[in-house]
Amino acid sequence: MTVIGLTGNSGTGKSSVAKVMEKYGALILDCDKIAHENMAVGGCAYDEIVSAFGKDILNSDKTINRKALGNIVFNDSQKLSILNQITHSKIAQRVKDEIAKASCKCVVIDAPLLIEAGLDAIADKVWVVTADTEVRIERIMNRDGISRQEVLSRFSKQTPAEVLEKKADLIIDHSQNDFEKLEKEIYNYMKKEGLLNV
Repeated sequence: MTVIGLTGNSGTGKSSVAKVMEKYGALILDCDKIAHENMAVGGCAYDEIVSAFGKDILNSDKTINRKALGNIVFNDSQKLSILNQITHSKIAQRVKDEIAKASCKCVVIDAPLLIEAGLDAIADKVWVVTADTEVRIERIMNRDGISRQEVLSRFSKQTPAEVLEKKADLIIDHSQNDFEKLEKEIYNYMKKEGLLNV
């Protein structure tokens, strides 16, 4: 079994790559989804987050208001670091557990913060998805309905693409919105690495 760490900044099309890999038999471990589950009421990170950030981050039904939490951490690097300390180790443990249970040729750790969370240490190979900055801006503005300024503010908080690319065993450029071409490219990479499970 090969474990691929898949990462890329927002708007690069990382989730499109994950979808193609899933189509060809890879097990996708979506770290955003795992983080959401961990933060849900009763989840393994819930109590620690509430005790670190206070009850003001809770909705009336006791669920964590992710927007309120986001407003706190994105304007304070120390608080973001506290949140990451709580969440990253728990995500890593869940990923390790899922890999131990898996019986396919390829497991994909799909994580925007793969490198920052240290999840690249669990992976055999790191694949980084990139795209031209203007293409990314356009995609996010359309997808999230936000202004160019808000997109650029998000970008300023992300690890620069060059840093991610230095860690990459494979760089996938998804600047063109050509899903067919992307699918063919991913299929060929997976075939070459013996990762197809179809």
